[in-house]
Amino acid sequence: MSTISLRLPEYLHESARKLAEQEQISINQLITLALTEKISSLMTEDYINERAKQGDRKLFETALSKVAGVEPDEQDKI
Repeated sequence: MSTISLRLPEYLHESARKLAEQEQISINQLITLALTEKISSLMTEDYINERAKQGDRKLFETALSKVAGVEPDEQDKI
């Protein structure tokens, strides 16, 4: 486990303190969760962008044309 020194604007520190109290967790846990969510979000975006580069529009349209007009299975209907 690492330790970092973090400078926050007072309003942000106060908001984090209140939210952590409401959630009944420590400020450290709150910041760890928030950072984890942000990193996960950015990494997911990068992953999706990389996968999208591997896509082939023509192959996609060919596959999609094979299911046009087909009713979904009963369990797939909304």
